[in-house]
Amino acid sequence: MKKAVRFFLILCLILTTGRITCSQEKLTLTLEESIQLALSQNPYHLASEKRVEGAKHKLREAASSFFPSLNAQGLHTMDEKLFVLELPSFIPGEPPQKVTMDFTKDYQFFLSFSLPIFTSGRLTSGFKQAKYNFLSTEETVRQSRHVTVFNTKRAFYGVLLAREFVKVAEEAVNVAEKHFKNVKSLYEVGMASKFDLLRSEVQVANLKPQLIKARNNLKIVELSLKTLLGIDLSQQVELKGDLSYKPIEPNLEESLVKAIRNRPEISQLKYQKQMAGEMVKLARASNLPSLAIAGTYNFWADRFNFQKDNWQSYYAVNLVLTLPLFNGFAASARVAQSKAMIKEIELTQKGFKEMIRFEARQAILNLTEAKESLLSQEKNVEQAQESLRIAELNFSEGLATTLDVSSVQAALTQAKTNYSQALYDYVVSLAQLDKAMGVGGSD
Repeated sequence: MKKAVRFFLILCLILTTGRITCSQEKLTLTLEESIQLALSQNPYHLASEKRVEGAKHKLREAASSFFPSLNAQGLHTMDEKLFVLELPSFIPGEPPQKVTMDFTKDYQFFLSFSLPIFTSGRLTSGFKQAKYNFLSTEETVRQSRHVTVFNTKRAFYGVLLAREFVKVAEEAVNVAEKHFKNVKSLYEVGMASKFDLLRSEVQVANLKPQLIKARNNLKIVELSLKTLLGIDLSQQVELKGDLSYKPIEPNLEESLVKAIRNRPEISQLKYQKQMAGEMVKLARASNLPSLAIAGTYNFWADRFNFQKDNWQSYYAVNLVLTLPLFNGFAASARVAQSKAMIKEIELTQKGFKEMIRFEARQAILNLTEAKESLLSQEKNVEQAQESLRIAELNFSEGLATTLDVSSVQAALTQAKTNYSQALYDYVVSLAQLDKAMGVGGSD
């Protein structure tokens, strides 16, 4: 018995350890893998896909109106007041006779059906309205995909940028520490002043908080990316990729044409306008006649048993014509509401097209700005590195002060920071342009 218990405990320990090890395995992701993970696990995007499923079932519900309806109903009379009929007596001098008559049955079963034949377009308009709603919901999902892809790209590039900032801060601290050691060596042999030694030591101390802040910011943006991808925040993630420059010259006119043609918001408004048009037809059809076939088949009896000749039955088939005469002008009010909705959608379409053109133009301007900044900062980094080399050489020969070296170090750090920021702005501007044109991602 003890061996069995010991074996069980060892097995549980092995399984638990295995789970812990698996949970601590590092997840390596590329940009495309991150996008696919976000599209498959982001809760907000998944919620938009569920709306499509609901719209699909609503379309099926609208289609069911074309089919006949069949219903069954049962009725049991628990108590009733019988009809009493008083008949005059046929014998002179005798009182009138009272006869109790039961015109109802205690048990009744009904089977009824109804089939619309002509509804003045109500059923067709209702079905088309549900269809346009389904198509509009699909465009909502496509819009959600574009937003999710753009947010994932921006978050992914944000982590890469934060990682570059950490490298820049680490290099700045290493350079400052190296300079401090050089000054200390010169101070010990009397070739550097106490001021230079203190100045270089203070420079190292001032750079370390920036390194701590850069590392903390990297952790924050990593948590933001994990939240967007829908993965556990404790999961270790390593991104495979870097910020790189690929020269692209987008054409403004082609970008504007693509934006108007591809943006899901435009298609969504188009379907909403068509829905409003069907609402106008529905409102007008409420004043028009409708024709349907209705029928009932009934069974009834005074006793609930299935003996022969206990149940009686009858049926009726009716042709039902409904002609609305007056509804308090409700139909005209609904028509006016639907027409106002159409005008509202048309104005929204116009404003949205202008906004899309603005987004495309803005993305191209940001792309051009980032490109120019990137090219200038690339040369600036090379010059700053050469300046630092010369400053350190001059300091060793007594031709420069620690303040001069610190200034050049700060300039190099700023140049590398600006270069990384320009790379980030460039790739994000490309992602913004793709989103503005309604392309990119899995399209």
